[in-house]
Amino acid sequence: MTANRLVIISGLSGSGKSTAARALEDEGFFVVDNLPAVLLPEFLQTFSASSVCASEIAVVLDARNREFLSECEQVLKKVEDFGCKTEVLFLDAEDRDIIRRYSETRRCHPLGLEKGVSEGIRQERQQLSALRKQASVVIDSSQLTPHQLRARIISVVFGEEAVRPMTVQLQSFGFRYGLPPDSDLVMDVRFLPNPHFIAELQPLTGLDEPVSNYVLGKEECRDFLTNFFDLLGFLIPRYKAEGKSYLTISIGCTGGRHRSVAIVEEMVRKLPDQGLYLNAMHRDVSRAEVLK
Repeated sequence: MTANRLVIISGLSGSGKSTAARALEDEGFFVVDNLPAVLLPEFLQTFSASSVCASEIAVVLDARNREFLSECEQVLKKVEDFGCKTEVLFLDAEDRDIIRRYSETRRCHPLGLEKGVSEGIRQERQQLSALRKQASVVIDSSQLTPHQLRARIISVVFGEEAVRPMTVQLQSFGFRYGLPPDSDLVMDVRFLPNPHFIAELQPLTGLDEPVSNYVLGKEECRDFLTNFFDLLGFLIPRYKAEGKSYLTISIGCTGGRHRSVAIVEEMVRKLPDQGLYLNAMHRDVSRAEVLK
């Protein structure tokens, strides 16, 4: 598959290149870290002949790629011959912030092994100066948290108006079979009247209209959904602001066949109004429920 977009991520060590790479990978980019620059044209050629389903590539190139820094103009010219749109995203930060980050993580600066971080930063700025001038965008991460930097990267790469909806996994489950380990939020709906004790409803599930009408028709269920949707309306924008792109909400009843299933199906009908991408699954709906 031929790539139609290449983003080269570069910049000073400790300025947030790894955060930028992870942000683009989460958005569907094929990301390669520390690819030897001389192999970049060959990599693009191999990628074009492969069956990889990705039209956007991001490559991290920095001071570790000495040969690229000395021949960046020639390398970029060869890349242009492949016909993909090429952008250089350069990340920078103030010296004191880079020094603080290295102090907090206790990592070694790649150019400061002998003379310290400050000297390493000075040398790196000098080596990257030519590439910085060719950058499509320069982002100063000094005052940004990782979440803010991620949001900034996405807005730069996809446009300020780009809306990347949060993916919400809705799943019903039965407490009898244990909590889903991947849950971000768990809601227990065992306080609702149980259709299991209605003879004609017992063999059905929350996917069937009679059970759904029974569960959703209860006043306490309507009140619960009103308050729960209000809570999600408060939480979801704040999760988004913190950079969370995937949220798993688990709704549990005793056996995972009736109440939780009906409520998840109702959430599927109502939550799209909040601009979310929804997936729904019913973990235990096919289990034979036997209450003791």
